[in-house]
Amino acid sequence: MTTTIGVLGTPWRASVTASGSIQPDDGAPLDWWVAADDRWHDPAAEATTRQAILDGTPVVETRVRVPQGDVIQRVYAVADFGGLTMIELENDSPLPVAVALSRADVLTSRPPTDMAIQGISLPSGCIVVPIGHHTTIRVALAHVDPCPGPLPPTIPPTPVQVSRGWLSQMEQASRLILPDRALVDRVVRERSELALAGLDDPGDDPVAFLLGAFELTRLGWSVDDWLADIVGVASDLSAKVAKRDNGPSWDEDRALLGVGWLLTTRGDLRGSADVESVRARLGARSSICLAAPEGIRAVAWVEDSLVRPVASSGSRLGRSSAAATLLPAGHRSDWLGQSVEAYHLPAPGGRSVSFALRWHGERPAVLWEVTGVPGLTLTSGADPTWTTTEATGEALWAIPKT
Repeated sequence: MTTTIGVLGTPWRASVTASGSIQPDDGAPLDWWVAADDRWHDPAAEATTRQAILDGTPVVETRVRVPQGDVIQRVYAVADFGGLTMIELENDSPLPVAVALSRADVLTSRPPTDMAIQGISLPSGCIVVPIGHHTTIRVALAHVDPCPGPLPPTIPPTPVQVSRGWLSQMEQASRLILPDRALVDRVVRERSELALAGLDDPGDDPVAFLLGAFELTRLGWSVDDWLADIVGVASDLSAKVAKRDNGPSWDEDRALLGVGWLLTTRGDLRGSADVESVRARLGARSSICLAAPEGIRAVAWVEDSLVRPVASSGSRLGRSSAAATLLPAGHRSDWLGQSVEAYHLPAPGGRSVSFALRWHGERPAVLWEVTGVPGLTLTSGADPTWTTTEATGEALWAIPKT
């Protein structure tokens, strides 16, 4: 799996591979190798190479094992000086190492060494930077007219600062605090990838295109340039589902929900009501998904497992029948006794639902808030006896059955 990096609002993009190789969309790759006390280590071939994505954001950390520790590479993009890809190299071992880089047109915090490269066959044009024990250095690749030279003295943001900035932007759509941190990071990662890589081609994957447009809208970005495509794709999708004997798949239903939600934010209440009527006519979902899917569908899947919108029908905007179910599959056994928080999850008619789960002994207490048009009915997959139409409140649910 690769991770896209870049700066929002600028065209430069690159992919970071599982070994930490940086592959710009336009330009030569930037590979790296580590000379340790025992030998040269190639991250692309080492069994000890491990990678993590910081909180799901486009900040990529790759580790390679060396004697008595790791050499750590952190890669991320910043807007400073017209755009830079920062490569932070940390020697987390008690022995000095050297790192070879496949491109010489990088900015360095200290001059590269002119030591001879022995013990490995490297491409021409490589440079080598020594790193003392328990020391961190930084190099950078300029996004415009890259060339060698010293790294500017003004220190760009750190990996943690960049990650926090991305989190702040991605959580404008929704914010989740779950016992399973990997699910939260997955949502952030897929949104970040969408923000950098853009929408899927509607001809290749209409559902992913609609889900992506929905997420961009929730992030506060304009989708005006795609509006005609969005409406056309939604119409074609609805007609396709209507010809089947069964109803929409779970992701088709979420895609149509997103179109209605998007139209509401644009003030097109008639269009939103029409979409909800279509969802109601198409009927119940014909399929479910038991594990997080790939791509932007993962965001819809995680949110759908927390708040599942029910198609509206009846009066304008579905005031009389709009509904959503909290925890539709009931309590996850591995989450029992643990708090759950979810903010601004989508519901029919442009509404959003926030809720938190707290535990009073064996019984869970739910606190909720609904924003948007009044009249949304909330139910619970964890306690089928509970229902409410109140916009805010709190209640005790039944003791989970084991």
